[in-house]
Amino acid sequence: MTFLPTDYKVPQGSNNYFKFQAGENIFRILSNPIIGWEWWTDSTDNEGKQTRKPNRVHDYEGVPVSAVDADGRGVKHFWAMIVWNYQDKKVQILEITQKGIQRAIQGLERSKGWGDPKNYDISVTKTGEKLETEYSVMPIPPKHLANEIKAAFNKTTINLEALFDGKDPFKEDVDPEEVKV
Repeated sequence: MTFLPTDYKVPQGSNNYFKFQAGENIFRILSNPIIGWEWWTDSTDNEGKQTRKPNRVHDYEGVPVSAVDADGRGVKHFWAMIVWNYQDKKVQILEITQKGIQRAIQGLERSKGWGDPKNYDISVTKTGEKLETEYSVMPIPPKHLANEIKAAFNKTTINLEALFDGKDPFKEDVDPEEVKV
């Protein structure tokens, strides 16, 4: 007998957002994505505390000129969707801004062999750091969604559209019939 179970990992925290970690990241997409454009702004509150916040719009035409830097960067196209994180065993929001991951998932979705990515798990392997970061995307053969995942998803209320208003998508009202599996 060992002190800790062999497969034990220290939890990453109770974050509601899925972040790609070094190595393999396996998830199941549970909702259709919202799609838009995102940029970050810095601000100072009344107490002098610096904060960074995301700004999101549906259409690129809604992005202010000031959000784009001299090199045409600063704004990213994003997908945000509800996923099951197998590592943390919880429902989370995954935001994908990496074009390579977006193209790979779009390719799977358009493929006759794979189709709708809500019907199978996806593995994204992250290697390297900072500007040397690379991602590889692999589908995992389809299987039925486990009852524990369905139950967790069905008791979670997430309003992805709240991201466009800068609100907490876990605290916003949503029609429960729109998000059930």
